[in-house]
Amino acid sequence: MEIPETPKQWSFAPSTFVLILACTAIIGYAAGTRNDQIASIVGPALGFKVTTGSLDLASVQATYRQLKSNYDGNLDDQALINGASRGLVAAAGDQFTIYMDKKEAEEFNKDLSGDIGGGIGAEIGSRSNKPTVIRTLDGTPAQRAGLLAGDVIVAVNDQSTEDWSIDDTVSKIRGEVGTTVKIKVYRGSDTKDFDITREKITSPSVDSKIDGNTGVITMRRFDETTTDLARQAAQDFKDKKVKGVILDLRGNGGGLLTAARDVVGIWLNDKVVVSERTNGKTTDEQRSGTNAILAGVPTVVLVNGSSASASEIVAGALQDYGAATLVGEKTYGKGSVQKLIELPNGSVLKVTIARWYTPKGKNINKQGISPDETVKLSAADANAGRDPQMAAALTRLGN
Repeated sequence: MEIPETPKQWSFAPSTFVLILACTAIIGYAAGTRNDQIASIVGPALGFKVTTGSLDLASVQATYRQLKSNYDGNLDDQALINGASRGLVAAAGDQFTIYMDKKEAEEFNKDLSGDIGGGIGAEIGSRSNKPTVIRTLDGTPAQRAGLLAGDVIVAVNDQSTEDWSIDDTVSKIRGEVGTTVKIKVYRGSDTKDFDITREKITSPSVDSKIDGNTGVITMRRFDETTTDLARQAAQDFKDKKVKGVILDLRGNGGGLLTAARDVVGIWLNDKVVVSERTNGKTTDEQRSGTNAILAGVPTVVLVNGSSASASEIVAGALQDYGAATLVGEKTYGKGSVQKLIELPNGSVLKVTIARWYTPKGKNINKQGISPDETVKLSAADANAGRDPQMAAALTRLGN
């Protein structure tokens, strides 16, 4: 993704929420781009004292010198620098504030665009702390091979996933187009093996369709294309005089805050969508625009435990103003805002800069947003092609 000249903020969830494996990673997204320098950058020549601001890195230099003098083997200085930076950022104790090296940053940028090269086309999430197939995308290698929602991934290329994060699992399954990945899953009490050939897979951030008298908008993430795609869909619904609209945010881990604001603006005219607070003080407010194409149109928003961050901003604002009814399951619960800061050598710092609050002043961090109507969707439902949440939304809209 091209880094914009002006800072942009993103709201995203950690790797425990759904990622689209090897097709579109639903990750939760951070943003902002200022060329700030942070104290975690240790120069290639680590043999001298480095002090940035009030942070004295003498102990890091001492550790490096002793490691260099005593280690039986070769050391990669760049890997050590990345490790020092990663450890410093991790010590902040915020799971959303992370350091990405050049390779990780490049993968992150691909995730944002929905084009991550060779993959299999399955959404992977965490269930019971295990990497699990959430769903497969139509016409993709994962679907053709027979992977099903609820399959627990226990090995990739004969390597156990026991201690892997979702990110680890995704990165191992991705690869060059035309190559094969071996995946072992638990399905109930059975073990199944799949050899799947990777293909180039892309996915737009927004899909739309009309079901009877109801327009359905599915949003996978909030990126720089989302606003235009969503408004196009909304205008099409208006032109065709739909009686109601369903906004499906299930599995959407977040994205660009301005995109979330603009999506709310499809339903609400000139309203506070979200406020940001730093150290308890309001530092910014995002307001919707003045061209609410679907203002007054009965709307249901579908949410689940993987609807996070920017998705929660949209759901929370529409719920607070009574512009939509929420159906599904409680959302993830992430109420902080991150930005991306470019660092030397292509690395990136993703850092929490503020907490966000719904129009009624609620920060949903670790609590999530409860739907107006709770409807579960099980793995058995998904595998059988049933969607009780969508069915409940359609019923509410009289379709």
